[in-house]
Amino acid sequence: MAVIHVKDQGGVTTTRDPRYIGVAYHVLEIVAVVAAALLLSGIVRPGWLLAVGVAAGPLLGYILSRGPGLPNYSDDIGNWTEPLGLVSLAVEGALLLLSVSLLARSLRHRRTLH
Repeated sequence: MAVIHVKDQGGVTTTRDPRYIGVAYHVLEIVAVVAAALLLSGIVRPGWLLAVGVAAGPLLGYILSRGPGLPNYSDDIGNWTEPLGLVSLAVEGALLLLSVSLLARSLRHRRTLH
């Protein structure tokens, strides 16, 4: 997720306009790396919870930016078939399905232990 959004933004040091979109990209990139680090270190519940947000946030942003548009940002209205956007949707969708199911499993496992 982070790599796709860094590429879409134009690099790590680039910030898209309007500024709030660029900041949202940077936050997403950082949170995606934190979620991966948590999962790799075995801290699964917070990691999967962050992964849900990392997947759901950009999906919502994609729909809003291509549909009605966002404040001061109308560049992507109607641009539903942009190749990098479609790759991003596929990755986000897969991550969302995986993270929701594994987070739910983790929570069920926690309940059975208590």
